[in-house]
Amino acid sequence: MAEGAADDAERDPRDQEEELREMLRQIMSGEGGIDPSKLVGLPGLPGDAAGISRLISQFQGALANAGDGINWKLATDQAVEFAKQTSFTPTDQQRGDLDQAINVAGLWLDESTVISQLVEPAKLMTRVEWIQQTMPFWSQLAEPVATGISDVLTRLLREQAPEELSEMGGMFQDASRLVKGVGGTLFAFQLGQVVGQLSSEVVSGGDVGIPLLEERAALLPQNLGSFGEGLDIPQDQIALYLAVRELAHARLFKHARWLRLQLITSITEFARGISIDTSAVESLVQSFDPSNPEELQAALTRGDLIMPKSEQQLAALARLETMLALVEGWVDVVTAHATARLPRSDAIGESVRRRRATGGPAESAFATLVGLELRPRRLREAARMWQIVTDTMGADKRDELWSHPDLLPTAADIDDPEALVRRLQGEGGDGDDMDQALEELLRDPE
Repeated sequence: MAEGAADDAERDPRDQEEELREMLRQIMSGEGGIDPSKLVGLPGLPGDAAGISRLISQFQGALANAGDGINWKLATDQAVEFAKQTSFTPTDQQRGDLDQAINVAGLWLDESTVISQLVEPAKLMTRVEWIQQTMPFWSQLAEPVATGISDVLTRLLREQAPEELSEMGGMFQDASRLVKGVGGTLFAFQLGQVVGQLSSEVVSGGDVGIPLLEERAALLPQNLGSFGEGLDIPQDQIALYLAVRELAHARLFKHARWLRLQLITSITEFARGISIDTSAVESLVQSFDPSNPEELQAALTRGDLIMPKSEQQLAALARLETMLALVEGWVDVVTAHATARLPRSDAIGESVRRRRATGGPAESAFATLVGLELRPRRLREAARMWQIVTDTMGADKRDELWSHPDLLPTAADIDDPEALVRRLQGEGGDGDDMDQALEELLRDPE
């Protein structure tokens, strides 16, 4: 047996306990000066000084970041750091080509929809800029899960802490704060990794279905090039097609100002029902190796700590999926009409639909991390419905359906678009009933 190991075996357990207490006190106070070598051999700690040093650094960082909420700045910093490894700024030539594509896309859209142009021009963004401007939305979606995990960890500590630690008063409170901070820090770190990866997959501001940038369109030049790999389609055609899609998406949300709020409301209703599986967290804590935080990170990314969806969550999810399908279906139909003169528009459109139906690796990781998928499962059915409405009622009548939430088609209308058309036509009429309904909805109460 090595001399150090022999010394550890001969040490009085009370001395070991006292050294652990002293380590906790120094970590909580932020004094530093902890000698990791003195803690080698303590139960539950790494077996080498370097491992203990890393653990202390992680604990102190978590404690420094622990407060009333989750440190989302850590998520942003981590995502930006990830993106910087591969992000680049487009050249002047690339910017000029894309600006021209955006201008042409706007003209083509004017021929395909009555919904007016945007006030702000479309923005060309780097991956880092996309992260910085969209992280508030991602953190809003993730906060219920992050807070829930941190609260469960804190409760478990209080319930299972040894009596000696519970009697340490303020230090025990600091330990609870530390545990909560560790849970929140690891979650924020993981969210940053996922959003950083997502920044390499999205091609535009509305690529995930939600208007992340509210009423402004945006394209990511670097990712446009990646999108076209393997398609054997000229890059200028791909850029023009995706510019039309992005502008159509942004125009729709500018026109129907209630739409974004309705989507966010459905997401909030879903998030409010998220609950953490206490037994899963407890099992993880019991087997947790402090020198291997990757175990907790893996559990987070697999979604192991989130309870199955409740009935209320499933209902909110169904409403969200229907709304996303209506949005994406409308964008598909309008884009297909606007880009009809592009030689390979059908192939590009099919690639977009497959991509939206399956999602990329980062989108899948985000879904397991927060328990929510942002995919329009009924995209093709919704697009078919919008196409039938367009063919029978015209583009003007089609776009009027976005004028008020009460006029918007339902899931039943997606199932039976012919019945929707009959209702809009007044069972064979000329659409006067729809005009009257719209007028009543928009009429001034005065």
